[in-house]
Parts: sequence; C-alpha cells; structure tokens
Amino acid sequence: MWHGACTLNGLDSSGPIPGYFDSPFPAEDGGPRRQLIPRSPGLALQPGESLEVTSRPALFANMVILRRPGEVFVQGNSQPWEHTTSWVERIDPVSLATLARSTDLPGGPFWAGGILAHENGYLYVTYGRFCHKLDAGCNLVASRELPRPHPYNSLLALSDGNLVMKDFVRDGSSRSHFSVLDAGRLEPVGPEVAVPEGSIARISSDRASRGECVYVVGDHTIFRYRYEGGTLSIDDAWRFRYRTRPPTEQSYGWDPVIADGCAWFMDNGENNYRGSFRDAGVGAGPLHLIRVPLSDPEDADVYTPFGLPHGTIVNPPLIDASRRIAVAYDSGNARIAGFRYGRGTFERLWEHAFGASNHFLLFPDTGEIVVNDFDGHTEHVVALNIETGAELARVATGSPVQAALFQSPGWARDVYTCTFTTLSRTFVAP
Repeated sequence: MWHGACTLNGLDSSGPIPGYFDSPFPAEDGGPRRQLIPRSPGLALQPGESLEVTSRPALFANMVILRRPGEVFVQGNSQPWEHTTSWVERIDPVSLATLARSTDLPGGPFWAGGILAHENGYLYVTYGRFCHKLDAGCNLVASRELPRPHPYNSLLALSDGNLVMKDFVRDGSSRSHFSVLDAGRLEPVGPEVAVPEGSIARISSDRASRGECVYVVGDHTIFRYRYEGGTLSIDDAWRFRYRTRPPTEQSYGWDPVIADGCAWFMDNGENNYRGSFRDAGVGAGPLHLIRVPLSDPEDADVYTPFGLPHGTIVNPPLIDASRRIAVAYDSGNARIAGFRYGRGTFERLWEHAFGASNHFLLFPDTGEIVVNDFDGHTEHVVALNIETGAELARVATGSPVQAALFQSPGWARDVYTCTFTTLSRTFVAP
C-alpha cells in the first residue's frame, strides 16, 4: 500500500493529543504533526457574508494558541537585538486587548520561538536558548537555559508529557542537537542527541503503529528519530537526501508536515527577506515540494510545482489528506496552487498570483483554507475553496509587511494572524 499506516487516522485534529491541552488549537500549526487543521468548525462563509478585521500593533507577535474556551494566548519577543527577550499575553478574544502579560522572559540569540499549552495546564515557551514554564495567568514558574549558544526554534510535547526542542543552525557551521526536558522542573531527560547536519526547520512528530517518531529536516537530508522511554535514537534505515543540486541553485528545507503517511516539506528556504519575499530567493533554481513516505523513504517524490527561478518559502505546505490535495506556494514569485496528488503524480487544480507566505489553516469540514496575500503594500487574509481555488472572501489587515508567521482559529468563526508588526482577528460578518 502506497501510503503509511496512519493515513487518515493520524490527525492531530481528531481528538485530544497526548501531551497537549484539550483545546481546538493548543500549539503552533495545531499539533506536533503540523497539519494546520484546527479541531473546530470552518468559517462556513455563505453568500452575502464577508470578512472583517480588528487589528492592533504588536511588534514581533509570533503565534496565537487556544487553551480553555475563550482563552487566547499570544507569544512574541522584543526586537531581535543582542539581549532579546520573549513575552506571553492572554488577550481578549474579540478586542485583542491585553488581559495579562508575563514578565520579560530571558532569550537570545534571536529566532522566532514557540508556545504550547500542555496537558498539565501550564504554558511552555522556547525562545532563544531558554525554555520557560508559565501558569495560565502568564506568571513565570520555571526556566531552563539550554546547552547550545544558538536559538532553539520552538518545541513539541511528546506523548509522555516530556518536551523536545532543537537548536537552529543556519550557516552549516555545526550540527544541530535535540534536548528533551521534563515538564515539571524543566530538568534534562538524558544527554543531548546530535543530528547529523545543521537544521533550520522546526521539528515535527508522529504517533502511529510504528511508534513515536520525531522528524527533522537537516540542511541537506530529512531524518527520523524514534522516541521511547525518554530517549531519542536515530532511525538509520529512514532518511532522504533532498538537496542534490549545486548550492547556487538549491537551498535548505523548512518545516515538515506529517500527513497521509508521508513527510511533506519544501526547499529553497534561504532568502533575503526585507518586508517582502518577492524576488528574495537566494537559490537560483525553482523550489520543490518533497513527499517522503514514512514506510519507505526511497519511494519519495520531488515535484517542481512552478518551475520559476529563485523560488523561495519559509513555511510548510498544506496537505488535505481527505481530498488528496496539496497546496504549495512560491513566495519569491508570488504563486500559490492546489494539486491533486497520487502515487508519483500531481495534477494542478488551480493557481493564483498571490503573495502567500505564512502558516495556512485548513478546515476540512467546509473545504476552506485561509492564506495570506501581500500585494506589495498591504497584507490580506484570504479564504479559498481548496478544491477549486475560488476566492470566498478577503480583507486587508493593515500590516505593511508580508507575513512569515503563524495563524490560529478563534472561538467564533474567526482567525488570528500574526505578522512582524500586527496582530489581527479576522471574522465572518453578515
């Protein structure tokens, strides 16, 4: 059988995720598989309805997560200088006003971090070289300085409640390393575990009949680590070298999505972002959508969705396993498209000239996806039909820069979007 054992059952949105708070969206991308699917209904836009937006300035707000009904938390950081810090706010779900805010949390060196709501009720933030534990009032409970002098780009909860994170090595100067911490006092669970390459991408994990695994995209190769009894060990039988072209043509990959029995990601991630990704790709070649079966990495597909020079992205693709549709995009050339996939095949269903670049959202019940479109001046939130690409509604958020960050569903037919300047709530209006 071509697709793996987890196929359509391995969905973070199908119920509570072991290790995570029982919420529609307890962590970035909805859960450790990064499927971008909330455990909540879609926007269900009807004829005559539109999207409206409430926005507030929020420099370096990074992501929004949900905890108990009505609870909305934002994680962000100060400006990316030498002594950068992180912060967490609980906000009003409608007005976006601050209801509680943490102290400034030690960080540094800078890279956008992450937050998750744990099954034990606490919040955990990994930013810079620190991991922090906070209560639901945004009060700091514990902190742990991490061993490497690099930023650690976010964290995952494992099924036993332990936390795993990896340092971010962008220049190839060293290998990346995993750290596993207990969720109580943030004590290390065993020694660091080395990755064979430096890694830029955020990590993902899967829980299926094959056991619990963590997937990491290195700067040339994707690897799998098995997790058991608090220990990560590399699966030497599973890896795929995706970067095969000269470095002037092809650069590293970003975050993997675990969906339909495969790991999916895109390459050509190096760029010179200056408020926009347009014409910013460093690698001269086109970007690729890479699909690596969890059952057999030798059966991988490397697909070129657009074929345009200097293609680039910084985020994951979107995969609708129920419809067998992959949504890929090229932020450097302002393209987004949907593809019906099969074994070794990708059929183009639709394409738009959008400045798409952030972490999207998929609502399988309604077939809606929520993406961004930066027109060179203003950022827009756009709802599309995933099968046809039909634009259902759009609204300008007021952000003057192209989003490279995260979205989250709200509690009432709404979506939260972060850019480097603005926090927005987009909602359905009659």
